[in-house]
Formats: sequence, structure tokens, C-alpha cells
Amino acid sequence: MILRQLMGLNTWVRVLIAFISVWVILVLIFYSKLNTGGANDTEDAFRRLNQALSYLEKSKQVDQELRTLIDEYISDTSYNRKQKFVDELGNKLQIQGAGAGHFKGVPSLEYEQLRRRVYSNTQELWNFLNSEVIKAAKIGRKNSPEIAPPLDALLSLASEHKRSLLNDINQMRASDGYEFWRYKESKDLSDLVQRRLNYLQNPEDCSTARKLVCRLNKGCGYGCQLHHVVYCFIMAYATERTLILKSKGWRYHKAGWEEVFQPISDTCLDANGATHASWPGTTETQVLTVPIIDSLNPRPPYLPLAIPADLAPRLMKLHGDPIVWWIGQFLKYLLKPTGETRQMLENGMEKLGFRKPIVGVHVRRTDKVGTEAAFHGIEEYMMAVDDYYNQVEMTEAIDKRRVFIASDDPKVIDEAKAKYPHYEIIGDPDVAKVAAVSTRYTDSSLNGIILDIHLLSLSDYLVCTFSSQVCRVAYEIMQTLYPDASGRFKSLDDIYYYGGQNAHNREVVLAHNPNNHDEIHMRKGDLVGVAGNHWNGYSKGKNSRTSQVGLFPSFKVNDKIEVVDLPKYPKVK
Repeated sequence: MILRQLMGLNTWVRVLIAFISVWVILVLIFYSKLNTGGANDTEDAFRRLNQALSYLEKSKQVDQELRTLIDEYISDTSYNRKQKFVDELGNKLQIQGAGAGHFKGVPSLEYEQLRRRVYSNTQELWNFLNSEVIKAAKIGRKNSPEIAPPLDALLSLASEHKRSLLNDINQMRASDGYEFWRYKESKDLSDLVQRRLNYLQNPEDCSTARKLVCRLNKGCGYGCQLHHVVYCFIMAYATERTLILKSKGWRYHKAGWEEVFQPISDTCLDANGATHASWPGTTETQVLTVPIIDSLNPRPPYLPLAIPADLAPRLMKLHGDPIVWWIGQFLKYLLKPTGETRQMLENGMEKLGFRKPIVGVHVRRTDKVGTEAAFHGIEEYMMAVDDYYNQVEMTEAIDKRRVFIASDDPKVIDEAKAKYPHYEIIGDPDVAKVAAVSTRYTDSSLNGIILDIHLLSLSDYLVCTFSSQVCRVAYEIMQTLYPDASGRFKSLDDIYYYGGQNAHNREVVLAHNPNNHDEIHMRKGDLVGVAGNHWNGYSKGKNSRTSQVGLFPSFKVNDKIEVVDLPKYPKVK
């Protein structure tokens, strides 16, 4: 019956054929494992049999997950199920192929961290080289014009070298035998956190449950308000309290959160309790109310950028930026759309013609430029888009270079279409118009920003300014769609940060002697509070040992992951 239903879905026929092909390959592998080598060597025969059975067992597991995906697709076609089905089914087939070829099991922490460090250091080397050659070429054009063309040729060839190196690193990852583990570990960790949040939000008895009240009244934009709710949720998780979200009168939708997204609890939505107090209260206080993160006092150690100690070893191995993964899990639980919001998202995607491959570009103008962020022309964004597609096309053909542009300035979309006719530019100028400051806090504006963030997070790559919370929210949600999407971005200004976060430190792994008065001295083991990456090979920060503030080579430090003891929720298996 499933086969008959799938055959009626045209596109799914090809997907099913691909699945059957992979299964046939697995059967052949299984057969070859039983028929290779000397038949008289009993011990070797048993070894091959066990290995073949291991492959078969892994294949059966993925096969069951494939059947579950097909059942889910047939029973529920809402909320862009087609795109989600394709993505998840593709992931399962990729896992199955990886497991069939050379499944190694679990990588070491050292291997995963070193692999990611080599990738990031290659990027940093390119940032340095690109910046220095551009500076030299600029001087050359002014003083010695004959120098500029050779420098341009040098930069072009160096760019090819960089793409080749990054491609080699990606190929190493794809063939190292650990892809099955990466996908499975990502799913297992996410499922565990989601079960814990569900347990926390649905106590057996709401009348006696300990609660944490969060008021959705922070005077800021949509992305900032989402981060406010996430901060409250982290506080609730750390104190083992059910989060109660007070959202009536929300500036984006007066009726409240529950008309846009599903309630964050099925069983406990009221703030009633025997005792009430404001933060910090006591452990005996039943109902605790927290202020915005900027006014929180005392400040607990489990605020971002900290991650839970019981998950840290697994998460540090899996992900290149664990805090972004951790924040993404709370957004995954919170942002479950109502039926009306789901329909709006489906209609929006269909109207725009959103499909992959695609790069998401977020251009924030209006109130941000000149206050929190500098102006960046569309050329800067598209340079990063070009670089991404040039990288991808080293290994696969691209039918059309697509870009989705989200902005609060409708002129940006028209400008991109005029300047880059060889790209397929999609975006809705009407959404951009209502994103302007004068009309930002309306229902149409809310729908527009929800759609923008949704599509940005679904993009293959993100080009934006991390000074914008909209961009950071999209990046956080993106982490829930891949085992590790920490490298799927290009920020034109800030590094990733969480508003109101605790200190962001990096540990020095290579000593540095300053080359000029702008740079700081560093010893191996020093902690440097990082202020930002200049994307030219250098970052800025403060050495906690010397109190020096200045520049340092970005490749000489590693992120120091802040780990804190949090509840382990033993009742959640």
C-alpha cells in the first residue's frame, strides 16, 4: 500500500528507486562478506559473518527509520512536509551508504576537534592572505599600477588553493567512516533534550509544581524577544521549574504567544502557587519571576555561553559551537507553529518559489545602521555568496545559483536583481516594507519576520551580520537541521554572541609576541576575552593575565567551552 501511494507522488518514485538501489548494494555487501577469503579458515569466516551481520543490523535500523518517515509523510502533509521529508530521507540514505561502506563507530574527541580546527585555520589563513593582498593591490594601483595585475592573479590562484583545501577536508570527513555516528548522535542528543523539556513543561500536578514566570514584555525587536524567552527557558531548566510564559499584550501580537505558536505546555499554563517571589527567591519558593537578562542579579553561571556538564563531552565532540546547538534546542521546542502559522509558512514558500540549492541573505538596514551596525553594500553580501557557490561547484553541478533575500529595506531586493541577473533572486518586497520601524509591530510584520527566519534557517548557507538578532536566531535554528551547521555562515561583522551573555573566553594554544603596538602578548594557556573577529586573520580581545587589550592572530586560540553542572533529569530516559 505504501508503495502504491508513493508511486502517485511522482518525485517520490525517484527517491524510492534510490532507496531500493542502496538496499541492493547492502545485500551484495552482505553476500560478499560471507563469500570472501578461504572457506577452510573457520575463525576468519566467523569474523566476516559477524561483520556482515553488523552491517545488516545497521541497515535494518535505518530501514525502519525510512519506513517511519514514509508513514509520517503519508499521514501528515502540512507545514512543508514535502521538503522536510526529502531532507530527512536524503539524510537516512546518506547514513545508510556511509554505514555500508566503511562504518568505523565512534571517533575520538581529539580527531573531531582537530578536523574542525584544520578547517577553521584554513579559513583564517585565507582571511589573512586575502586582506593583505587586497591592501597591497590598493597601494599598488595608486603608486605602482604595474603591481596590481600580478597581485590580482595571485589572489585568484590562492582562492582556488583555498577551495581545494576546504574540499579535501570535506572529502576527508565524508570518507572517514564516522558519518553514521554524527547523524545518529545528533538525533539522539536532540531527542534527549526535547524529552527533558517536555517533562519539565508537563508536571504531574500543576497546582504543586515549582514554576518560573517569564513576561514577554522586553522592549526590543522580534529576534531579541525570542532570545528573552530562551533565556527564561534556560533559567527554568537549570532550576527545575516549569516555565510559565505571560504573553498577553505582546507588542507583536496582542492576543499572545499561543495564537502564533503552540502553548509551551499541555498541562500547566497558569502562574498560581502558594508562594511567590522575584529572582533569586529560594528553592522553597513555588513561583519565581525573573527579570530581563540585563537586570538579572545575582547572575548564575549557567547563562549563555555555558552548556550542561552531563551533555558536554558528547556535544563538544559532535559540534563546532556547542552553545549555538544548545540555544537551538530551546528554539526547536518553543517555535512549534499553530495551524494558521503553518499554513502561512507553506503559502509563503510556495509564493516565493523557495527551493534548494539556495543561500539565505539577511540585510539589516533602517534602525540598525549607524547605531548598532555599519552599512554593508549588497556587493559585500554577494561576494560571500559567490564564494560559497564556487566552493560547492568543485564537487557538484548547480542548476541555478539561488539567493533568498530578507531585509527591512525593499530596495535591496530590486538592487540585487538588477546587479546580479545571473542569479535567481527571491524575496518579498512587501515583507520588507512592513519590517520597517514604522510598521514593525503589526500582525503582517510578525508573519513576515517569522517567514523570513524560517527560510533563512532552511537555506544551505547564511550570509548576514551577526549584529542582527534575526540572523543569529536563523543560525541557531539551522543547527537543529544538521549534525553540525556551525560553519554554514558568513558574518560581515560580529562573531556569534548571545545578548546578556557571560564572558566569552578563548584559550591560547600558540604563544604570540606582538609585532606592533596594536597587538598583545600571549602565552600558551592564557585566557583571552574575545571582543570580535576582524575577518582579516586577526581578532581583538583582552588577555586576562596581563589585562592587555588588542589584536592577536585568530588561529592561535581555541574557544574555551564553559561547562556547568545542571540537573540531569534522571526520570527522563
